[in-house]
Amino acid sequence: QVQLVESGGGLVQAGGSLRLSCAASGRAFSKYAVGWFRQAPGKEREFVAVVSWNGGSTYYDDSVQGRFTVSRDNAKKTVTLQMNSLQPEDTAVYYCAADARASGWYEPDDYDYWGRGTQVTVSS
Repeated sequence: QVQLVESGGGLVQAGGSLRLSCAASGRAFSKYAVGWFRQAPGKEREFVAVVSWNGGSTYYDDSVQGRFTVSRDNAKKTVTLQMNSLQPEDTAVYYCAADARASGWYEPDDYDYWGRGTQVTVSS
C-alpha cells in the first residue's frame, strides 16, 4: 500500500514559479512510476508529467514541456514538480499518482494510488 500527500501549491502571478512535492509512504514506492495530473474546474483530469521508478525517464505533456521539471528522490520517498513560467491556464488542482501495475503512464486509469491534490492558482 502506498499513500501520497501533495504540498507546495498556492497563488502565484503569471510568469512565476512553484515547486510541488509528493511525499510517499510504503516500501514499494521506489518501484513505481509516479505521474502528475491536474484538473481544472469543469474539465477532466489531464496528464502533466511522469517520472520512471528510478528517475531515468521523464515525459511531459506538450503544454508544459520546457517549463516543468519532474524528479524524484527514492531515499526520501519524494517526487518533485518544479513549475516555471506559470500561466493562468496552469490553474488547477494538481495530483500525484503512483503506477503499481506498469500499465501505462498517460491516463488516470493507469494509476493505482492517488494523493488528495494541491491547488495551484496563477493570476494574470
